[in-house]
Amino acid sequence: MNPGAVASHPLVYEVNTRCWLHELKEAQGSPVTLANVPQDEIARWAGLGFSHIWLMGVWSGGPRSRDVFVQHPNTPSEIGEILPDWKEADIAGSPYAISGYRVPEGLGGDGGLAVFRDQLHAAGLRLMLDFIPNHLGLDHPWLVQHPEYFVHSPTRKPGFFLQDTAHGPRWMAHGKDPYFPAWSDTAQLDIRRADTRAALIQELRSVASRCDAVRCDMSMLLINDVFARNWQGFPTSAPALTTEFWAEAIPAARRPGFLYVAEAYWDLEPELQSMGFDYTYDKRVLDFLIERGAGALQRHLLDHSQEFTRRSAHFLENHDEPRIASRLGLAEHQAAAWLTLALPGLRLLHEGQLTGERVRVPVQLSRRPLFSADPDIAGLYERLFGALQASAVGKGDGRVLRPGPAGDSTHENIIVVQWTGTGSGMPGVEWAVVNLAAQDSRCRVEIAAPGLEARFWKVVELLAPDRAGVAIHGGSLLLELEPHAVRLFRLVGQ
Repeated sequence: MNPGAVASHPLVYEVNTRCWLHELKEAQGSPVTLANVPQDEIARWAGLGFSHIWLMGVWSGGPRSRDVFVQHPNTPSEIGEILPDWKEADIAGSPYAISGYRVPEGLGGDGGLAVFRDQLHAAGLRLMLDFIPNHLGLDHPWLVQHPEYFVHSPTRKPGFFLQDTAHGPRWMAHGKDPYFPAWSDTAQLDIRRADTRAALIQELRSVASRCDAVRCDMSMLLINDVFARNWQGFPTSAPALTTEFWAEAIPAARRPGFLYVAEAYWDLEPELQSMGFDYTYDKRVLDFLIERGAGALQRHLLDHSQEFTRRSAHFLENHDEPRIASRLGLAEHQAAAWLTLALPGLRLLHEGQLTGERVRVPVQLSRRPLFSADPDIAGLYERLFGALQASAVGKGDGRVLRPGPAGDSTHENIIVVQWTGTGSGMPGVEWAVVNLAAQDSRCRVEIAAPGLEARFWKVVELLAPDRAGVAIHGGSLLLELEPHAVRLFRLVGQ
């Protein structure tokens, strides 16, 4: 892919930067930073067809935020379960409690990041980085220089901490999601203030100048109504703002080809899309897969507009979620993986997912346990990625179709996505199909292929070429699928 062109359905690979560079250093026997990443690493990503590499954890933290995690009473047991031989040097602190948008010298510095981005571009890849607008780490200089940027209280309150500032001591709020305890290694920015917004937008411009896409952390917390409810007990003296932060920020740092991706929950995704986000998380898809709710998942996809699906990010895991190999058996895993690859929109995969890693590593660590690939899981991803290489899936125009009954109600278990090639040399019409149930299922799919009535057609199977082709009858496709089947059909003329 030319880095000047934007993938219409991005395929993103999330990398834990600190752990990944540590492992490269161990394998090479010499220091490895972003300035000297082995070329074969980048070639491997390009060969799999990824469009973007998300470097999670490149920004600087500080000792104060790090110490909060180190000194937490649960830390020794939590880390000990994952990394029995851990040392304090293995703890870098949360990459979401930053002291600034600078790359630490140990990772290669800002110069190393620029070199790495150039390497990606040379291979046809793009770079995604994090933007963290809701809160900052306890070591950030704004806490001293600009305490007015933060939510504060005149007296001590739960979830607040005493901060020395250039204007004297103040009680400041830790960042929080309203459904969980406060993040005690962070300080809560006050997005109700125009000066806070202006400073954040300047930071966003700086981040955007160094990458090709941003993943915006906890984006829904900055929606005016959400923020007002979360902090209603701590009003601000600043004039009320009626505009939404994201509606201001995204146009201010927008440029052609740049992508904005929102981490989003609580069914607020359409609202964030309306504010300018190119893609928003759709965690409902993952939730239904884990709950084995095939019918509910089908309804979720069909009840939303095709545009919503095309602007959604689909995933089975990321740094916040348990490893999918620890949650689904092999057949279920393959079905779920094919679905997330086949849906229109942004497809997100996580480092270790392709080889069956089962241990979720806390983001505060800079070293993780060694892991031997699961050959069965590695094989299933090799098969699925191989099918994508010469397919219209993820490249053309994709839409979720509504399966009809074929004698019983098992059609509710099946997801069908039709892909139509839109470029020269791209396959014309394909259907990516998955049976999410642990039972045989069948459905009838009405199809609308150009010129279908004017000539003879047949359907060939690309994921299982040893199977017999499926015939078209009366403008519909009759599918009979074994439990957790994954299929890719192509319409070809005779």
